[in-house]
Amino acid sequence: MSNQPHSLKLTRTVVILVLGVILTGGRPASGDDTARDTEEDRFGSRPLLTDAQFKKLDTSVDRALTYLARNQGDDGSYATHASGQPAVTALVTMAFLARGYVPDEGKYHEEITRGVDYVLSMQAPDGAITLQRVGRDRAAHFEGNYNHAISALVLTEVYGMTTAARQAEIRKVIEKALKLTREQQTMSKRFPDDKGGWRYMRQFGVTDSDLSVTAWQLMFLRAARNAEFDVPEEWINEAMEYVRRTFDPEEQGFRYGLRGEDDYTSRGMVGAGVVSLSLGGEHNSKMAQLAGNWILRSSFDKFNRTTSGDDRYHYGAFYCSQAMYQLGGDYWFEFYPKLLDVYVENQNRDGSWDAESNSNDDKYGALYSTALGVLALTPPYQILPIYQR
Repeated sequence: MSNQPHSLKLTRTVVILVLGVILTGGRPASGDDTARDTEEDRFGSRPLLTDAQFKKLDTSVDRALTYLARNQGDDGSYATHASGQPAVTALVTMAFLARGYVPDEGKYHEEITRGVDYVLSMQAPDGAITLQRVGRDRAAHFEGNYNHAISALVLTEVYGMTTAARQAEIRKVIEKALKLTREQQTMSKRFPDDKGGWRYMRQFGVTDSDLSVTAWQLMFLRAARNAEFDVPEEWINEAMEYVRRTFDPEEQGFRYGLRGEDDYTSRGMVGAGVVSLSLGGEHNSKMAQLAGNWILRSSFDKFNRTTSGDDRYHYGAFYCSQAMYQLGGDYWFEFYPKLLDVYVENQNRDGSWDAESNSNDDKYGALYSTALGVLALTPPYQILPIYQR
């Protein structure tokens, strides 16, 4: 069996044609045009990357995956702060999938399988997929909904790549995870305009919402729906209504939350807003275009530098890269090549990238930042179903 990534055995030309990534080259819009474009419109005759850029991308991503594989634990996990499990293990597993590797054959299939096994083992009886638990049954802590949504997302992505027997095992976990996600979404909100979103995992009482958690939960719901799980349209529509409410017309970007200290924009949140709109079918709306212009004004040229205390470099790069692929045209061509160069130039000798410089997230370590780096760089492959357009 070849060690070449499963979905990259075809030539570059054929892959690009099959995945529909020969798209339009229009300038970033001013925001007046709300028409929906087609896949063929988005990049015109320009190739997504040049051959030299693809070579640079392949080399960098392969080095990062080698680093990640070398650091898998005996239990299938990837070491991080306890509050980041099993989300970090899920993100690393998704990084392998994003390069075209699959769970049942070829290089890294063992790493993928063991990572999935670890994530599956973390589900509590109530359906939550997270490490830190309150009481014997209930999983509830500050980062619980992050862990749950990210872990459930990778399970839905791998679901269609494996055997029927394995699918049956994963299906049970996803169905329980969906129930928990809906319970968290419909908890009583302190403020009516937080309806439809998610925030930190709660056992009882009232809560509010933020775009960061909501975007991950929305990705899980869309991925599950794409995999033909029962996800009522109402769940997604309510989430989309909340996402739209986080858009700030004056800032022309998306906010983390709707009030107080949560009312701020950052690169991660603006990117998450565009990706969320895309998940709802609003690929090239006025709101998405304005947010795309915001991203173009917000440079990633200074590697691992934050723009504020609420900003994260790798988290922002991941979301903004996916967002600019969705927008296409000059949004993509003005953004991605620069990001590729910055990541390649700042990759460590062992293939990793430095941990987040933000003091709240540096505890998650280099495995987390390296997984995000891979996911930020791999939109040109268009392997992961959730990020295809």
